[in-house]
Amino acid sequence: MAVDVHQVWLLSLLLLLLLLLMKKKISNKQNKNLPPSPPKLPFIGHLHQLGPLPHQSLWQLSKKYGPVMLLRLGYLPTVIISSAEAAKVVLKTHDLSSCSRPPLHGPRRLTYNFRDLAFAPYGEYWREIRKICVLELFSVRRVQSYWSVREEEITRLINSISHHASSSSPVDLTEKLFALTAGMIFRIAFGTSFQGSDFNHTRFNEVVQAVEATMGSFCAAEYFPYVGWIVDRLSGLQERREKVFRDMDTFFQSVIDDHLSPGRTKQQHDDIIDVLLKIVKEQEGFGAAHLTEENIKAVLLNIFLGGVDTAALTMVWAMAELAKRPSLMKKAQDEVRNCVGNKGKVTDGDTDQLHYLKMIIKETFRLHPPAPLLLARESISHFEVNGYDIYPKTMIQVNAWAIGRDPESWKDPEEFIPERFMDSPIDVKGQHFELLPFGSGRRVCPAIYMGTTTVELGLANLLYSFDWKLPNGMKEEDIDMEESAGLSLTISKRTPLKLVPEKHF
Repeated sequence: MAVDVHQVWLLSLLLLLLLLLMKKKISNKQNKNLPPSPPKLPFIGHLHQLGPLPHQSLWQLSKKYGPVMLLRLGYLPTVIISSAEAAKVVLKTHDLSSCSRPPLHGPRRLTYNFRDLAFAPYGEYWREIRKICVLELFSVRRVQSYWSVREEEITRLINSISHHASSSSPVDLTEKLFALTAGMIFRIAFGTSFQGSDFNHTRFNEVVQAVEATMGSFCAAEYFPYVGWIVDRLSGLQERREKVFRDMDTFFQSVIDDHLSPGRTKQQHDDIIDVLLKIVKEQEGFGAAHLTEENIKAVLLNIFLGGVDTAALTMVWAMAELAKRPSLMKKAQDEVRNCVGNKGKVTDGDTDQLHYLKMIIKETFRLHPPAPLLLARESISHFEVNGYDIYPKTMIQVNAWAIGRDPESWKDPEEFIPERFMDSPIDVKGQHFELLPFGSGRRVCPAIYMGTTTVELGLANLLYSFDWKLPNGMKEEDIDMEESAGLSLTISKRTPLKLVPEKHF
């Protein structure tokens, strides 16, 4: 059989190119210094190692594989950060290289996600939206302008609890505190209370919780492109997502339409929709962020997801920790009552003097950060963390819950000790990486002042107005401090906190 010389040369050339490509691939793999990683399974990677409480599962894995750990969640390469030192490198040193957001897919992707502050990718549009939030919506001046809303809603809370005090029956503080924060956010955002709205408190909570469940649920399309959508459709997740979005969109549109109505009664202070509608009308200085009503809905979504649960959960956890430690409860009550005297209630101006209360809140944030895993980042460019290579399009997850329990940063990390913050410069603003309840860097929560103000005022009034006892037959050690494994971006106490109030003032 004759041999075609041209075919031989072509075959030889193809083999040479193949060998060069294989050599390059092997060389690249050898040159990469990736973070350590647990053994993985085909196709699903490490998804099977995430239990019902992922932050705890990741914490346990980090004890073996280190504070910078690489996981494969389906097709997603994900780096888990579990120490203050590594978090500082990501969130400060290489903040610009890791400040984007991974795109949401399938049922977790809502129409607003590329317009809001939390999930929009990094760029000019996101920077301008953040400027609006920082300067117009959550500035100290704006938050202080809502002092009457906070005090009126807290008065309503205290009056509601007083009915239980007169009968010595337990009160569900979890329910009461969620009603408090929902009422505040509702009025700050919309300028009206539940009592003046067709949208009652129960319905509002249902919509917020449904959105959180959708955003926090497992989405197969996100981890397994091209095929995962089939699982989401068959499981009913896609259908639930569509219903949640319709309910939420209808609600937001109704309150925007109400604000645009010529007959609307002017409020004492502009609410958040008023502020945003003014920006929509003027459109000055916000070129890339040309706002529409869809943008307003996106900002409202962020406020509800970030504002209702987080403040309420922090107060619930703080009261649970104090109920387990009556001596700390009394110390906090003595401080509040000595400071406020016989005024009858704690006001915004009083909380600056409540130093021990602030320590309690910091310690609560350390042990019980409302969002134990900070919202995932996506790397934009290559950088190194602790000597390991992080490449573009890598998802980065900071485990704030694990960092708060790191013995390298905290003495007796499992113990609730507010005094550890005495004479300590550590705060929650994102500059001290041992404590990150609000994140840090460009993606830090812009509503830190609003959140801490709500928690301080709510807790101070609970401690000032009532003495708190356990229900009959219950001991301090019986208080359940386990976390809920529900579908949510936040982590709540597994069982409601029920205590018996005794009226003090």
